[in-house]
Amino acid sequence: MHTRAFLKSLGLLATAGPFLSFDFASSPASGTLRPKALQKGQKVGIVSPSAATADRMEFTYAQEAMEALGLEVKLGENLKNRFGHLAGTDQERAEDLNAMFADPEISAIVCLRGGSGAARILPLLDYQVIKANPKALMGYSDITALHCAIQSQTGLISFHGPNGSGSWNSYHVSQFQQVFFEQKLVSFKNQIGKGDDLVAKGNRIQTLSSGSVDGKILGGNLTVLTALSGTPYYPDFQDSILFTEDVGEDPYRIDRMMSTLQLNGTLSKIKGFIFGQCSECKPGSGYGAFTVDQLMDHYILPLGIPAYIGAMIGHIPKQFILPIGAKVRMNANSGTITMLENVFTSS
Repeated sequence: MHTRAFLKSLGLLATAGPFLSFDFASSPASGTLRPKALQKGQKVGIVSPSAATADRMEFTYAQEAMEALGLEVKLGENLKNRFGHLAGTDQERAEDLNAMFADPEISAIVCLRGGSGAARILPLLDYQVIKANPKALMGYSDITALHCAIQSQTGLISFHGPNGSGSWNSYHVSQFQQVFFEQKLVSFKNQIGKGDDLVAKGNRIQTLSSGSVDGKILGGNLTVLTALSGTPYYPDFQDSILFTEDVGEDPYRIDRMMSTLQLNGTLSKIKGFIFGQCSECKPGSGYGAFTVDQLMDHYILPLGIPAYIGAMIGHIPKQFILPIGAKVRMNANSGTITMLENVFTSS
Protein backbone atom coordinates (compact mmCIF):
# COMPACT_ATOMS: atom_id res chain seq x y z
CA MET A 1 0.00 0.00 0.00
CA HIS A 2 1.21 3.56 -0.66
CA THR A 3 2.01 4.60 2.90
CA ARG A 4 2.45 8.35 2.64
CA ALA A 5 -1.22 9.29 2.24
CA PHE A 6 -2.32 6.72 4.82
CA LEU A 7 0.14 7.78 7.52
CA LYS A 8 -0.66 11.42 6.86
CA SER A 9 -4.38 10.70 7.37
CA LEU A 10 -3.59 8.86 10.59
CA GLY A 11 -1.60 11.86 11.73
CA LEU A 12 -4.56 14.12 11.07
CA LEU A 13 -6.64 11.85 13.26
CA ALA A 14 -4.20 12.29 16.12
CA THR A 15 -4.22 16.09 15.88
CA ALA A 16 -7.99 16.36 15.70
CA GLY A 17 -8.56 15.36 19.31
CA PRO A 18 -10.54 18.43 20.41
CA PHE A 19 -12.96 18.00 17.52
CA LEU A 20 -13.60 14.26 17.60
CA SER A 21 -15.47 12.21 20.14
CA PHE A 22 -13.21 9.28 20.99
CA ASP A 23 -15.16 6.50 22.65
CA PHE A 24 -12.43 4.26 24.01
CA ALA A 25 -14.82 3.05 26.69
CA SER A 26 -16.03 0.34 24.30
CA SER A 27 -14.59 -2.77 25.84
CA PRO A 28 -12.46 -4.99 23.61
CA ALA A 29 -14.03 -8.15 22.32
CA SER A 30 -14.37 -11.07 24.66
CA GLY A 31 -14.98 -14.06 22.43
CA THR A 32 -16.15 -14.45 18.86
CA LEU A 33 -19.23 -12.73 17.44
CA ARG A 34 -20.65 -14.25 14.26
CA PRO A 35 -22.51 -12.28 11.57
CA LYS A 36 -25.96 -13.33 10.43
CA ALA A 37 -26.05 -15.66 7.45
CA LEU A 38 -26.53 -14.10 4.01
CA GLN A 39 -29.04 -15.48 1.52
CA LYS A 40 -29.87 -14.68 -2.07
CA GLY A 41 -32.57 -12.06 -2.39
CA GLN A 42 -31.44 -10.21 0.71
CA LYS A 43 -30.16 -6.65 0.65
CA VAL A 44 -26.52 -5.57 0.96
CA GLY A 45 -25.25 -2.07 1.60
CA ILE A 46 -22.42 -0.52 -0.38
CA VAL A 47 -20.30 2.07 1.43
CA SER A 48 -17.05 3.90 0.69
CA PRO A 49 -15.10 4.33 3.95
CA SER A 50 -11.80 5.27 2.32
CA ALA A 51 -10.75 7.10 -0.82
CA ALA A 52 -13.08 8.64 -3.38
CA THR A 53 -13.25 7.41 -6.95
CA ALA A 54 -13.06 9.64 -9.99
CA ASP A 55 -14.66 6.94 -12.14
CA ARG A 56 -18.45 7.05 -11.77
CA MET A 57 -18.74 3.66 -13.44
CA GLU A 58 -17.25 2.06 -10.30
CA PHE A 59 -20.56 2.68 -8.52
CA THR A 60 -22.35 0.92 -11.37
CA TYR A 61 -19.90 -1.99 -11.43
CA ALA A 62 -20.28 -2.57 -7.70
CA GLN A 63 -24.06 -2.48 -7.77
CA GLU A 64 -24.34 -4.71 -10.83
CA ALA A 65 -21.89 -7.24 -9.36
CA MET A 66 -23.95 -7.59 -6.19
CA GLU A 67 -27.18 -7.85 -8.18
CA ALA A 68 -25.62 -10.50 -10.43
CA LEU A 69 -24.89 -12.49 -7.28
CA GLY A 70 -28.62 -12.48 -6.56
CA LEU A 71 -28.67 -9.70 -3.99
CA GLU A 72 -30.53 -6.43 -3.70
CA VAL A 73 -28.48 -3.28 -3.17
CA LYS A 74 -28.72 -0.15 -1.08
CA LEU A 75 -26.15 2.58 -1.70
CA GLY A 76 -24.78 4.59 1.20
CA GLU A 77 -26.34 8.03 1.41
CA ASN A 78 -22.93 9.69 1.18
CA LEU A 79 -21.36 7.13 -1.15
CA LYS A 80 -20.63 9.56 -3.98
CA ASN A 81 -19.44 12.46 -1.83
CA ARG A 82 -15.93 13.82 -1.93
CA PHE A 83 -13.72 15.58 0.61
CA GLY A 84 -10.17 16.04 -0.62
CA HIS A 85 -9.08 12.59 -1.76
CA LEU A 86 -11.65 10.94 0.53
CA ALA A 87 -15.17 9.72 -0.23
CA GLY A 88 -16.76 12.36 1.97
CA THR A 89 -15.90 13.83 5.36
CA ASP A 90 -14.99 11.55 8.24
CA GLN A 91 -18.43 12.09 9.72
CA GLU A 92 -20.20 11.27 6.44
CA ARG A 93 -18.26 8.08 5.85
CA ALA A 94 -18.76 6.94 9.45
CA GLU A 95 -22.46 7.77 9.28
CA ASP A 96 -22.90 5.55 6.22
CA LEU A 97 -21.26 2.59 7.92
CA ASN A 98 -23.15 3.11 11.18
CA ALA A 99 -26.44 3.42 9.28
CA MET A 100 -25.87 0.19 7.37
CA PHE A 101 -25.23 -1.74 10.58
CA ALA A 102 -28.30 -0.20 12.22
CA ASP A 103 -30.61 -0.77 9.23
CA PRO A 104 -32.63 -4.01 9.77
CA GLU A 105 -33.11 -4.37 6.00
CA ILE A 106 -29.36 -4.69 5.39
CA SER A 107 -27.91 -8.20 5.72
CA ALA A 108 -24.27 -7.52 4.74
CA ILE A 109 -21.98 -4.62 3.87
CA VAL A 110 -19.52 -4.36 0.99
CA CYS A 111 -16.89 -1.64 0.73
CA LEU A 112 -16.61 0.05 -2.65
CA ARG A 113 -12.83 0.40 -2.64
CA GLY A 114 -9.77 0.92 -0.46
CA GLY A 115 -7.07 3.54 -0.90
CA SER A 116 -6.58 5.46 2.36
CA GLY A 117 -8.52 7.24 5.07
CA ALA A 118 -10.51 4.48 6.81
CA ALA A 119 -8.47 4.91 9.99
CA ARG A 120 -9.80 8.44 10.35
CA ILE A 121 -13.33 7.22 11.01
CA LEU A 122 -12.54 4.57 13.63
CA PRO A 123 -13.33 6.82 16.63
CA LEU A 124 -16.65 7.76 15.00
CA LEU A 125 -18.00 4.24 14.57
CA ASP A 126 -20.73 3.06 16.93
CA TYR A 127 -19.33 -0.24 18.14
CA GLN A 128 -22.33 -0.89 20.36
CA VAL A 129 -24.61 -0.72 17.31
CA ILE A 130 -22.22 -2.97 15.38
CA LYS A 131 -22.16 -5.49 18.22
CA ALA A 132 -25.94 -5.45 18.52
CA ASN A 133 -26.40 -5.93 14.76
CA PRO A 134 -23.70 -8.37 13.63
CA LYS A 135 -23.42 -8.35 9.84
CA ALA A 136 -20.78 -9.46 7.38
CA LEU A 137 -18.44 -6.69 6.24
CA MET A 138 -16.17 -7.33 3.25
CA GLY A 139 -13.27 -5.46 1.68
CA TYR A 140 -9.48 -5.37 1.69
CA SER A 141 -6.45 -3.08 1.50
CA ASP A 142 -7.29 0.08 3.49
CA ILE A 143 -10.40 -1.70 4.79
CA THR A 144 -7.94 -3.53 7.06
CA ALA A 145 -8.44 -0.60 9.45
CA LEU A 146 -12.13 -1.50 9.77
CA HIS A 147 -11.43 -5.21 10.14
CA CYS A 148 -8.96 -4.51 12.95
CA ALA A 149 -11.16 -2.02 14.78
CA ILE A 150 -14.31 -4.12 14.58
CA GLN A 151 -12.40 -7.21 15.68
CA SER A 152 -10.74 -5.46 18.62
CA GLN A 153 -13.90 -3.69 19.80
CA THR A 154 -16.59 -6.30 19.15
CA GLY A 155 -15.04 -9.66 18.18
CA LEU A 156 -17.21 -9.72 15.04
CA ILE A 157 -15.96 -11.91 12.20
CA SER A 158 -15.49 -9.88 9.00
CA PHE A 159 -14.22 -10.82 5.57
CA HIS A 160 -10.98 -9.93 3.83
CA GLY A 161 -11.97 -10.18 0.17
CA PRO A 162 -12.76 -8.28 -3.03
CA ASN A 163 -14.05 -4.73 -2.85
CA GLY A 164 -17.33 -3.94 -4.59
CA SER A 165 -15.77 -2.20 -7.58
CA GLY A 166 -12.99 -4.75 -7.94
CA SER A 167 -12.77 -7.79 -10.16
CA TRP A 168 -15.70 -10.18 -9.83
CA ASN A 169 -14.25 -12.96 -11.94
CA SER A 170 -15.48 -16.55 -11.80
CA TYR A 171 -13.01 -17.37 -9.01
CA HIS A 172 -14.35 -14.63 -6.73
CA VAL A 173 -17.96 -15.48 -7.57
CA SER A 174 -17.40 -19.14 -6.75
CA GLN A 175 -15.71 -18.32 -3.44
CA PHE A 176 -18.41 -15.83 -2.49
CA GLN A 177 -21.12 -18.40 -3.12
CA GLN A 178 -19.30 -21.10 -1.14
CA VAL A 179 -18.51 -18.87 1.82
CA PHE A 180 -21.73 -16.85 2.07
CA PHE A 181 -24.59 -18.72 0.42
CA GLU A 182 -23.52 -22.34 0.92
CA GLN A 183 -21.69 -21.67 4.21
CA LYS A 184 -19.07 -24.28 3.44
CA LEU A 185 -15.98 -24.86 5.53
CA VAL A 186 -13.75 -23.79 2.67
CA SER A 187 -10.14 -24.88 2.33
CA PHE A 188 -8.25 -22.08 0.61
CA LYS A 189 -5.42 -23.20 -1.63
CA ASN A 190 -3.60 -21.40 -4.42
CA GLN A 191 -4.60 -21.92 -8.03
CA ILE A 192 -1.26 -22.79 -9.57
CA GLY A 193 -0.79 -21.24 -13.01
CA LYS A 194 1.30 -23.22 -15.49
CA GLY A 195 0.14 -21.99 -18.86
CA ASP A 196 2.49 -22.96 -21.67
CA ASP A 197 5.56 -22.96 -19.44
CA LEU A 198 7.48 -26.15 -18.71
CA VAL A 199 7.38 -25.41 -14.98
CA ALA A 200 4.43 -23.93 -13.11
CA LYS A 201 5.32 -20.45 -11.83
CA GLY A 202 2.07 -18.66 -11.11
CA ASN A 203 0.91 -18.49 -7.47
CA ARG A 204 3.60 -20.81 -6.13
CA ILE A 205 4.09 -20.86 -2.36
CA GLN A 206 7.31 -21.15 -0.36
CA THR A 207 7.30 -22.98 2.94
CA LEU A 208 9.40 -21.10 5.47
CA SER A 209 8.81 -23.44 8.41
CA SER A 210 6.96 -26.74 8.18
CA GLY A 211 3.95 -27.67 10.22
CA SER A 212 0.23 -27.27 10.76
CA VAL A 213 -1.50 -25.21 13.44
CA ASP A 214 -5.02 -24.15 14.47
CA GLY A 215 -5.89 -20.65 15.57
CA LYS A 216 -7.87 -17.47 15.00
CA ILE A 217 -6.84 -15.84 11.74
CA LEU A 218 -6.14 -12.10 11.90
CA GLY A 219 -4.35 -9.56 9.76
CA GLY A 220 -4.63 -7.71 6.48
CA ASN A 221 -2.65 -5.04 4.71
CA LEU A 222 0.74 -4.71 6.39
CA THR A 223 0.95 -0.91 6.06
CA VAL A 224 -2.47 -0.32 7.58
CA LEU A 225 -2.03 -2.95 10.28
CA THR A 226 1.27 -1.60 11.59
CA ALA A 227 0.04 2.00 11.49
CA LEU A 228 -2.62 1.00 14.04
CA SER A 229 -0.03 -0.33 16.46
CA GLY A 230 -0.42 1.23 19.90
CA THR A 231 -4.02 2.32 19.31
CA PRO A 232 -7.17 0.84 20.89
CA TYR A 233 -8.04 -0.58 17.47
CA TYR A 234 -5.12 -2.99 17.24
CA PRO A 235 -6.31 -6.61 17.70
CA ASP A 236 -5.00 -9.04 20.29
CA PHE A 237 -2.83 -11.50 18.38
CA GLN A 238 -2.30 -13.94 21.23
CA ASP A 239 -2.24 -17.51 19.82
CA SER A 240 -3.48 -16.30 16.43
CA ILE A 241 -2.45 -16.96 12.85
CA LEU A 242 -1.26 -13.73 11.25
CA PHE A 243 -1.65 -13.03 7.53
CA THR A 244 -0.32 -9.96 5.73
CA GLU A 245 0.03 -8.55 2.22
CA ASP A 246 1.00 -5.28 0.56
CA VAL A 247 1.50 -3.45 -2.71
CA GLY A 248 3.92 -0.86 -4.08
CA GLU A 249 6.27 -0.91 -1.08
CA ASP A 250 10.06 -0.97 -1.28
CA PRO A 251 11.45 -3.78 0.88
CA TYR A 252 13.11 -1.27 3.21
CA ARG A 253 9.59 -0.18 4.19
CA ILE A 254 8.51 -3.79 4.60
CA ASP A 255 11.53 -4.15 6.89
CA ARG A 256 10.31 -1.20 8.98
CA MET A 257 6.82 -2.68 9.26
CA MET A 258 8.00 -6.16 10.17
CA SER A 259 10.25 -4.55 12.78
CA THR A 260 7.17 -2.86 14.23
CA LEU A 261 5.41 -6.23 14.51
CA GLN A 262 8.47 -7.54 16.31
CA LEU A 263 8.85 -4.56 18.65
CA ASN A 264 5.17 -4.38 19.61
CA GLY A 265 5.15 -8.06 20.57
CA THR A 266 2.89 -9.34 17.81
CA LEU A 267 5.38 -11.80 16.35
CA SER A 268 6.07 -13.32 19.76
CA LYS A 269 2.35 -14.01 20.26
CA ILE A 270 1.37 -15.71 17.00
CA LYS A 271 1.18 -19.47 16.34
CA GLY A 272 1.40 -19.30 12.55
CA PHE A 273 2.31 -16.84 9.81
CA ILE A 274 1.13 -16.40 6.22
CA PHE A 275 2.48 -13.77 3.86
CA GLY A 276 0.37 -13.24 0.78
CA GLN A 277 1.74 -11.44 -2.22
CA CYS A 278 3.61 -8.17 -2.23
CA SER A 279 2.86 -6.72 -5.66
CA GLU A 280 5.42 -4.26 -7.03
CA CYS A 281 7.70 -4.68 -4.02
CA LYS A 282 11.07 -4.98 -5.74
CA PRO A 283 14.12 -3.33 -4.15
CA GLY A 284 14.88 0.16 -5.38
CA SER A 285 18.36 1.46 -5.99
CA GLY A 286 20.76 1.43 -3.09
CA TYR A 287 23.62 -0.53 -1.63
CA GLY A 288 22.80 -3.96 -0.28
CA ALA A 289 19.00 -3.71 -0.52
CA PHE A 290 17.02 -6.50 1.11
CA THR A 291 14.49 -8.56 -0.80
CA VAL A 292 11.09 -9.43 0.68
CA ASP A 293 12.18 -13.08 0.83
CA GLN A 294 15.22 -12.16 2.92
CA LEU A 295 13.08 -10.10 5.28
CA MET A 296 10.65 -12.97 5.81
CA ASP A 297 13.59 -15.26 6.63
CA HIS A 298 14.99 -12.71 9.07
CA TYR A 299 11.80 -12.04 11.02
CA ILE A 300 9.87 -15.30 10.73
CA LEU A 301 12.33 -18.21 10.72
CA PRO A 302 13.56 -17.51 14.30
CA LEU A 303 9.98 -17.82 15.56
CA GLY A 304 9.96 -21.56 14.85
CA ILE A 305 6.27 -21.55 13.92
CA PRO A 306 4.53 -22.90 10.79
CA ALA A 307 4.89 -20.26 8.10
CA TYR A 308 4.63 -19.87 4.35
CA ILE A 309 4.57 -17.09 1.78
CA GLY A 310 2.90 -16.60 -1.58
CA ALA A 311 -0.75 -17.18 -0.59
CA MET A 312 -3.40 -15.74 -2.90
CA ILE A 313 -3.97 -12.77 -0.62
CA GLY A 314 -3.38 -9.20 -1.72
CA HIS A 315 -3.69 -6.81 -4.62
CA ILE A 316 -3.99 -9.57 -7.18
CA PRO A 317 -6.64 -10.66 -9.74
CA LYS A 318 -7.79 -13.64 -7.65
CA GLN A 319 -7.77 -13.63 -3.87
CA PHE A 320 -9.12 -15.67 -0.99
CA ILE A 321 -12.20 -14.48 0.93
CA LEU A 322 -10.87 -14.99 4.46
CA PRO A 323 -13.05 -14.84 7.59
CA ILE A 324 -11.07 -12.56 9.91
CA GLY A 325 -11.48 -13.63 13.52
CA ALA A 326 -12.57 -17.19 12.71
CA LYS A 327 -10.78 -20.37 13.73
CA VAL A 328 -8.83 -21.98 10.90
CA ARG A 329 -6.13 -24.57 10.34
CA MET A 330 -3.11 -23.53 8.32
CA ASN A 331 -0.72 -26.03 6.80
CA ALA A 332 2.57 -24.49 5.81
CA ASN A 333 3.62 -27.50 3.75
CA SER A 334 0.57 -27.64 1.50
CA GLY A 335 -0.13 -23.90 1.67
CA THR A 336 -3.72 -24.32 2.82
CA ILE A 337 -6.02 -22.35 5.13
CA THR A 338 -9.04 -24.41 6.20
CA MET A 339 -12.08 -23.03 8.02
CA LEU A 340 -12.83 -25.10 11.13
CA GLU A 341 -16.15 -23.57 12.15
CA ASN A 342 -19.32 -22.12 10.72
CA VAL A 343 -18.68 -18.39 10.73
CA PHE A 344 -22.38 -17.40 10.56
CA THR A 345 -25.35 -17.56 12.86
CA SER A 346 -28.85 -18.23 11.59
CA SER A 347 -30.54 -16.16 14.29
